[in-house]
Amino acid sequence: MAQKEQVDSPLVATIDLGSNSFHMVLARVDHGEVRILERLGEKVQLASGLDEQDNLSEEAMQRGLDCLRRFAQLINGLPAGAVRIVATNTLRVARNRTVFIRQVKEILGHRVDVISGREEARLIYLGVAHTLADDEGKRLVVDIGGGSTEFIVGERFESLLRESLHIGCVSFAQQFFKGGRITERAYSQAYTAARLELMPIEQSIQRLGWNEAVGASGTIRAVGQCIRAAGLSNGEITREGLQWLKRKVLKAGHADKLTLDGLKAERRTILPSGLAILEALFDALDVQVMVHSEGALREGVMYELLGRHQHEDVRERSLSALAERSHVDQEQAQRVEQKAVSLLGKVAEAWGLTDSKHADLLRWAARVHEVGLDIAHSQYHKHGAYLIEHADLPGFSRQEQQWLALLVRGHRRNLPSDDRIAELGEEGSALRRLCMLLRLAILYHHIRGYQEMPELEAQADAQSLTLSFPSGWLEQNPLTQADFAQEAGYWSKVGYTLAVY
Repeated sequence: MAQKEQVDSPLVATIDLGSNSFHMVLARVDHGEVRILERLGEKVQLASGLDEQDNLSEEAMQRGLDCLRRFAQLINGLPAGAVRIVATNTLRVARNRTVFIRQVKEILGHRVDVISGREEARLIYLGVAHTLADDEGKRLVVDIGGGSTEFIVGERFESLLRESLHIGCVSFAQQFFKGGRITERAYSQAYTAARLELMPIEQSIQRLGWNEAVGASGTIRAVGQCIRAAGLSNGEITREGLQWLKRKVLKAGHADKLTLDGLKAERRTILPSGLAILEALFDALDVQVMVHSEGALREGVMYELLGRHQHEDVRERSLSALAERSHVDQEQAQRVEQKAVSLLGKVAEAWGLTDSKHADLLRWAARVHEVGLDIAHSQYHKHGAYLIEHADLPGFSRQEQQWLALLVRGHRRNLPSDDRIAELGEEGSALRRLCMLLRLAILYHHIRGYQEMPELEAQADAQSLTLSFPSGWLEQNPLTQADFAQEAGYWSKVGYTLAVY
């Protein structure tokens, strides 16, 4: 059987590969309580290394890798289930991200999950909700990052609206404040650009309403500290404080001359752009006061990780909702899932499918392999794959959605080609084999539960699988016999042998 990830480690760690900063949180879990042991953060400004073709420069990648080598010492020896690494906007858009991600995995020993903007928003809200008091009423949560800004309206621990916009303090600094020069014209252009990006989401956020506005980013913390140092607040951001800081920033004329109390030197170059974005969202959403929360993405990832260990995996809920919306035949999906998992148990060792993620992917694919039928029967496996790859599925990383989409796309007709498998790197071979097991489970239940099915034995080696039905059963069931004979032909095209007796 597939082995579960080791999840009983008393230590857990999360790492956030942000566009501006890399952050790490190390915590100890004791009787369900989380005690933070270390919080590390370094300004890497990965987003500043993107060229016009959206390729990361060697220098930017090296800055990131150097930072992670320092982080690595704290997580050496932690099992896979105790560490999660997520990457945000810059690695969402970087065309050569796989080069960087491969090196990150070599240094840290754990995979990197590139998450969508809305998934990032969900996790940010989770981090904020666990950090602040569990009060009733809705919150507006904003996180101004290096390459994107997330907006969430939620209540208690549930996010009700999640949006991610392509406005960030590093990308805007490069676009509007090149070389550190600060002018009224540049500031006005940055403000206007942010307002334009905000226009599509203003009404939906205003319609939901909120009782409290919370900022979860370094930019918002820095602005609050500057205003507090001037004696204009106790750390919260007010409209009066924003206007005072704006005047100070414009008067400086250059980032090098921004010597404000409460402002760290490394934040000088990105303060004008972050301030312009912050003023724009205050005006667009009619915010009067915003407080800062120390909880953010990395804390959200940590509580999500702990939730998975306690069998409160939001991914399960996401797929259940997708299946329900798509009117999936739940009884058939359950039959296919049970048979697929049973087959996996028989071949896991021989086919190298012992990681718990293999069992998870197979179970999930079985549950949603027919979602495309809600669109059309013709090519429904392609419709389903498109839905799964491009839908907002809370809890899933982009890679997980792509892997799941591949299984759904390949559950009928031709198996994934060698070229497609090569694109997936080290995961490709395992995904193809999972796809084969899913196909067999679907063929086994082709009659959709109206026929009593016999036990099925399976034996596998590197490039082949032998299935054994009870003696004489196949001859008495020619449809199933024909199904498996046709399937053997599909397998032979990709270099595998399927023998059925």
